[in-house]
Amino acid sequence: MTDAPKRSMLRRLAADYGMAGVLLLLCIYYSIATWNEQFPAGAEAAERVAEAVSAETAFVVAETGAEAREFADRAAELLRARGVEVLGVFAGEPPGLRDAVAAATAGGRRIGAFAATYQAGRWRVLRSIVQDTPSAAAAAVVSAGSYWWPDFLKRSNLMTVADRIVVIAIIAIGMTMVIITAGIDLSVGSLIALSAVLSTLLIRDVGGAESATPAAMVLCCLAATVACGLVGVFSGLMVTAFAIPPFIVTLAMMLVAKGIAFILAAGQSIHRVPPSIDWLGRGAHLFGIPNTVVLMALLYAAAHVVMTRTVLGRYVYAVGGNREAARLSGVPVRRVLLLVYAVCGALAGLGGVVRASQLRTGAPTYGLTYELYVIAAVVVGGTSLAGGQGRVLGTLIGAFIIAVIENGMNLTGVQSYTQMVVLGLVILAAVLLDMLKKGRWHRVLARLRRGG
Repeated sequence: MTDAPKRSMLRRLAADYGMAGVLLLLCIYYSIATWNEQFPAGAEAAERVAEAVSAETAFVVAETGAEAREFADRAAELLRARGVEVLGVFAGEPPGLRDAVAAATAGGRRIGAFAATYQAGRWRVLRSIVQDTPSAAAAAVVSAGSYWWPDFLKRSNLMTVADRIVVIAIIAIGMTMVIITAGIDLSVGSLIALSAVLSTLLIRDVGGAESATPAAMVLCCLAATVACGLVGVFSGLMVTAFAIPPFIVTLAMMLVAKGIAFILAAGQSIHRVPPSIDWLGRGAHLFGIPNTVVLMALLYAAAHVVMTRTVLGRYVYAVGGNREAARLSGVPVRRVLLLVYAVCGALAGLGGVVRASQLRTGAPTYGLTYELYVIAAVVVGGTSLAGGQGRVLGTLIGAFIIAVIENGMNLTGVQSYTQMVVLGLVILAAVLLDMLKKGRWHRVLARLRRGG
């Protein structure tokens, strides 16, 4: 390959996926900005402590709280598995520790080590017991030591980012296709609410609030997704058959869908559904990866193939590039537009199902302002609002950029209204970057000079 084609390919990659570098820089920045001392708790702390105990007998100490109780139970289990005799387990307030130790050593037993959480290992009463109590005089206090690690890169935080972005990212696939055709769909946020309400309502009233089978729940969720797809078909018909601007059509459908969601739910949340509804939203059955993340990855892989390797994908780009030229070339413009709006609606319905599964309930208030985040992810990912240009994988990167910025600002204590300003500036910067890539700056400068 000669130098010119190489440079052309690099420029194209930078234009399509240059935001991946921005995402990487953001991750590095927030990793540095949230570098803090970590105090392990729960099962993680129990594993560290159990490995460090070398005595034949041990007494487990933890403070109050769910994580402390988890530590105590797990530490006792691990110590027994290693052949260490656990004389007692205490999880409570410091004043009660001395009585618990006295009860555990009443028969003349001696404590070889105290296995403690980070906080309990620093209790004055524990140090006093080691110094003053004959049965614990030689006991070592083994506590979960601290370590340094970014809050941003903690597994729990990364799962929070994934949980926050998955619904937006799924819907953004359909929005990318719509925007590439030079359209827009403002109804996706309301379709989330409609789908969540409709799916949970069907599960409760048709499948059975307590007895719904997995097959029945799948069918109910599929019905809600199809219903939202039909709303997308209706929007596409209004755009193609009556030439109504997509902004107006989808703005109207946003209000209609939201109103129907409130009517169906009678203004209330629908929560009488089987607990197993959370299989999709909270389950993790593939190497511990959340099911929602697996679903998102599969959808993006399929969408990438469709948009880059199929005739339909070429048709979508052709319609967005020049609708009249595409029509004259034999592209079925109306059918393409109907399809992309239907896909966008159906994916919004799927997003509503995921949201209902995550929260184990359906509410007409779901999806508020989600359309803004979805459009932001698409634009930040490099899709041009003028149509004809964009990449599905770029949208995924854009979605993660939005999520990382939002999560990073939460971790660094940025106030919520300041976050709105930052998000708005990010969207504006993405649009300006799109203008720069298209070489339209000279037109803007010319208009400014004429205006002056």
